[in-house]
Amino acid sequence: MGIFGRLTSQLKTTLNLSGYIDVDAAERNIRSNIIFQGPNAWILAVAIIIASVGLNVNSIPVVIGAMLISPLMGPIFGIGLGLGVNDIELMKSSGKNLLVMVFISLVVSFIYFLITPLSLSNPTELLARTSPTFYDVLIALFGGFAGILEQCRKDKGTVFSGVAIATALMPPLCTAGFGLASGNFSYFIGALYLFVINCTFIMLATYAGVKYFKFRQTEYNDASIGKKTKRISTALIIIFIIPSIWSAIVLIRENNFEVNATAFAEHRNLYGKSILYDYRIDHAEGMCLTMFFTGDQLTERDRDELYDAALKYEISSDRIVIRDYSAEEQMDMSAFRDIYEKKDNVIAAREEEIARLKNELESIRRNQIPYDKVSKEIFRLWPDISRIALTSGNSYMRDSLSASGLISVNIQTSKVLEENELKEIKEWLKIRLDTEDLILNAVPADTLAR
Repeated sequence: MGIFGRLTSQLKTTLNLSGYIDVDAAERNIRSNIIFQGPNAWILAVAIIIASVGLNVNSIPVVIGAMLISPLMGPIFGIGLGLGVNDIELMKSSGKNLLVMVFISLVVSFIYFLITPLSLSNPTELLARTSPTFYDVLIALFGGFAGILEQCRKDKGTVFSGVAIATALMPPLCTAGFGLASGNFSYFIGALYLFVINCTFIMLATYAGVKYFKFRQTEYNDASIGKKTKRISTALIIIFIIPSIWSAIVLIRENNFEVNATAFAEHRNLYGKSILYDYRIDHAEGMCLTMFFTGDQLTERDRDELYDAALKYEISSDRIVIRDYSAEEQMDMSAFRDIYEKKDNVIAAREEEIARLKNELESIRRNQIPYDKVSKEIFRLWPDISRIALTSGNSYMRDSLSASGLISVNIQTSKVLEENELKEIKEWLKIRLDTEDLILNAVPADTLAR
């Protein structure tokens, strides 16, 4: 067997799942985790508060911690299992528990954001949960696959923690609560849409896993009830799959448009004598790129040139809205305010960077050994010294890994110096170099010659 054959055999052995899967235990585990009452309700409420605080202060570690302790995954796996084994009662129970979870999450996050004293001047983590992308679909789908594999695995690991973090079910609910508390219903709708996408694709991944691993189908004493149940399950699967596919297609189109629009807007900012100082990509009312200009007014030729350039990025002219603040009759001081604010921010950032670099340079200068001056002075004070080498670095002790600064001085002399002379030179060097961590090594020139 050649190398390719051995690699193929090893790959098959590595990917083989037989012997590692226990579908009966997985089914029992999923059914036991859909129940939502008692401690689970309080744990969810606490996790929602923690996640809300994390979103409030833009702290990703806090949000991750909240996702780790939240019990939201159980009912979603329950719905996927119910669809896979044609168990309507399981789907009803899972759906009811999921709705209760969502209600508690919205109420708790609504109350928190209503009374929180913390400001929300730049809630980037909240804003990130209001506009679903195709990446959210992929994360939810493959997170669901990982989740059902973990459920079926005989030796449970830590995959659920990763699935809980990756699929991010809690932050959208907290953001929806923030939208309600602030009266911003676009936040509320966008965040709930993201939550529904996550739930749907986790559920569909669970359904696919249940079918792949051939879970035992629910048996009914009455054949007509069994057929009716299968029809209902099939209808629900279609109801879930068709909107999900459409959502995925829409998100792919929006994502592609955003990538192309960003590349187009940033590749050039001057058309004629008109300056593009800002742009905005909007998906609320169809895919649209709004471009803000100042300077001289755009001519018809400039506009045609802009539209022709946009076509190279697959953006048609009807997708572009031009806001030209160049003409005096169209002058809007807010446009100039935006320009000055952007310039001020850039200047402030550069000044801050310059100040930081100056401090670093000053620190380096303070710690720099004045090699030339020290060498000239020591040759003048001790004529018997013919050569000197100064080095600066770190020293380490055998029993400690902590580092400390050390200056090492090696001198070559024309004769063997007395002990008191070496001590005098060392003390002088300590004072001159302003350090106590100094090693002096003296070697007579005739020793080196031998």
